Amino acid sequence: MAAVAVLGYTLDQATKVLAERHLDPSDPPSYLGGLLTLRLIHNSGAAFSLGSGATVAISVFALVAFLVVLVWLAPRARHRWSTLACGMLLAGIAGNLTDRLVRAPGPFRGHVVDFFALPHFAIFNVADIFITATAVLVVLVSLFGDRRGSGADS
Repeated sequence: MAAVAVLGYTLDQATKVLAERHLDPSDPPSYLGGLLTLRLIHNSGAAFSLGSGATVAISVFALVAFLVVLVWLAPRARHRWSTLACGMLLAGIAGNLTDRLVRAPGPFRGHVVDFFALPHFAIFNVADIFITATAVLVVLVSLFGDRRGSGADS
């Protein structure tokens, strides 16, 4: 769990540094026939830029969510899928929370670096991918369980 959290967090922060150094917001590169565009933005809100006026509230919520996962959920994780989910969720929350705490315009008001753009969809980052993948993993394990073992992981 710790390895997934640390590796995911490091990947998120490293890609954000690279995006800020190398992407020109006025000339975003496009790949895969336009399926993926690397469009650098600084998002004060949540997904789809919702809540852009509530950055402090979003930051406090993220801090509480991180602490709940770290202090309450993670110690209770007993099976491979739940430990993986906790590690991925910690990576995602920590990645975006770091932006909100250390980036301009200041602590708890910082804007999140987003740069992956798909047509007719939100612009997102690696932390968002980890959070979304965690949700998908939880749903899949809830629906199908772990078929390889005794069912204890379901």
